[in-house]
Amino acid sequence: LHMGKTMKEDLTVVAKYINKLYPPEFNVFSIYAELYHNYFASQAKKNAESHLEDKDVYLLLSWVHNFYPKDMRKDHALAMELDKVKLGSLLPSSLSKELENKYLDSEEVTVKNSLSRCLDKEIQRWKEDKEPEKLNGHFQSELLGIFVIQSIYSSQKRAEDISKAVGEELSHRLLKELPAFLRSYRDAFEDFKEKSKKHRYYKPILIANINNCWNFR
Repeated sequence: LHMGKTMKEDLTVVAKYINKLYPPEFNVFSIYAELYHNYFASQAKKNAESHLEDKDVYLLLSWVHNFYPKDMRKDHALAMELDKVKLGSLLPSSLSKELENKYLDSEEVTVKNSLSRCLDKEIQRWKEDKEPEKLNGHFQSELLGIFVIQSIYSSQKRAEDISKAVGEELSHRLLKELPAFLRSYRDAFEDFKEKSKKHRYYKPILIANINNCWNFR
C-alpha cells in the first residue's frame, strides 16, 4: 500500500510539474514510471516467491490483476502518460498463474470443508429435541439452506474480484463440489427419514428439508 501510494503520488507530480521542465526527447515521465514499476515489480516478485498465507496470496493477486492496472494506472492524472510507457504486469505470467492455482486450490478446499462442517451441524440439529426454525412462516434450515448458498456465492464473488478468469475457474471447480455436497446431504437425510420416525419433530424436520430444496434449486 505504501509503495502504491508513493508511486501514484510521485508520478502525478512528475506528470503535472516535472515533465514539462524537460525537452520531450528526454522522456522524463517514462524514465520515472519505468524505475518505479521495476522496483514495485521486483518487490511483488520477491513476495510471490516467499511463503505466503492464503490471505496474502489473495491480496497480492488483487494488486496484480486489480489495484495496480485499474486503480493506479487508470487514474485520470496518469492514464494518458502511462498508456505510452507500456509497463506490463507486476508479476511474470508464469508466477502469476502459480499464485492463482495456489489460491484456487486453497479456496476450493476451504469451501468444501465449510460445507462439510455445515452438514455435520445440521445432522446434529436433527438429533436434538428441538423444532426447526421458521422463515417467513415456513419450516426451514437457515444454517443449511442459506449458509451453503452464501458460502459458494461469496467465494465466487471474491474470486471474480481478482479477475474474470479466476472467477470462472473457481465457479467451474465449485460446480463439482456442490453436487458432491448435495449427495452427502441427500444420503444423510434419507438415513434420518428411515431411522428417526419416532422423533418428536419428525414431520417439521422433513418439511424444513423439503423447503431447503427450493433454495438449492
